[in-house]
Amino acid sequence: MLTLTNDAVSAIRSLTAQPDLPDETGLRIAASPTEAGPPLAISLSAGPQPGDQLVEAEGARVYLDSDAAVALDDKALDADVSGQGEVRFQVTDQ
Repeated sequence: MLTLTNDAVSAIRSLTAQPDLPDETGLRIAASPTEAGPPLAISLSAGPQPGDQLVEAEGARVYLDSDAAVALDDKALDADVSGQGEVRFQVTDQ
């Protein structure tokens, strides 16, 4: 199962902590529907879509569609936050 680094947990909690977002808001990772784009798409989601797997750590939620769950089964999600607050997520080996 995908694991989350401490930096990823902090970044996700920061992105989803806005008061106008639903409590179940999380990061959603889905397989890209086209071959022209990146293999995985990351977005904020108000909640899981049907069939999504939930990965949760310290209040940070990540929803994985079935294809992404298989692809990321033995991976870790990490995050790097720039000085301007831009978040870059990356997938690494566990």
